[in-house]
Amino acid sequence: MQISAMHWRQVEEYLRGDDRAVVPLGSTEQHAYLSLSTDNILAERVAAEAAEPLGVPVFPVLGYGITPNFRAYPGTVSLRVSTYLAVIRDLLDGLYGQGFRRIVFVNGHGGNTPAQALVDEWVGDHPGAQARWHGWWNAPRTWAKVQEIDPLASHASWMENFPWTRLDGVAMPAERKPAVDVGALRAFGPAAYREGLGDGNFAGLYQRDDAEMLALWEVGVAEAREAIEGPWR
Repeated sequence: MQISAMHWRQVEEYLRGDDRAVVPLGSTEQHAYLSLSTDNILAERVAAEAAEPLGVPVFPVLGYGITPNFRAYPGTVSLRVSTYLAVIRDLLDGLYGQGFRRIVFVNGHGGNTPAQALVDEWVGDHPGAQARWHGWWNAPRTWAKVQEIDPLASHASWMENFPWTRLDGVAMPAERKPAVDVGALRAFGPAAYREGLGDGNFAGLYQRDDAEMLALWEVGVAEAREAIEGPWR
């Protein structure tokens, strides 16, 4: 049940019987040969599929996140940490003001995690409200499934290569990319990041069999659904 397919009276009616909401979080950034919107596509889709059987509304994905190290790649847009935290706080305040009391952020971008502490802080300041931060791709069972399929997995590698993040007419390299020490690159800024990473994949194969990817997806959706369903306090 996506907010984009509802009108306001339907939301008002929903709030008479439930106070849960889901907000996907993504980022517009380089993903090697995959869409610049990969994190947005995955976060919004996993949130929608997870929430649908529960009848919980899913808000549009927040399509910009914190990704300063990729700024040398054209098409990448990064928000300042202070800006991002302010946006998350405004989203929480706005949802709370509408009557939502149980909010799940389904995050698809590792760089957004500074906001997790803000979410915890906000909950402490709003007795009666609850909020969860669910990183769908690195949640315990989903990450275990990634490791079961192929332990060499990373940003822009096979683990983000689903049929819905690929681009028409773009071929994937066949080789397995050796791991790059991204921690060392981080100290030198965006230009060094691009020079050291090249195409943008951190490590690993660029694509794996779709049967493996769909098996991974099922685990990710199921784990996100559990975060939305509860139990709640």
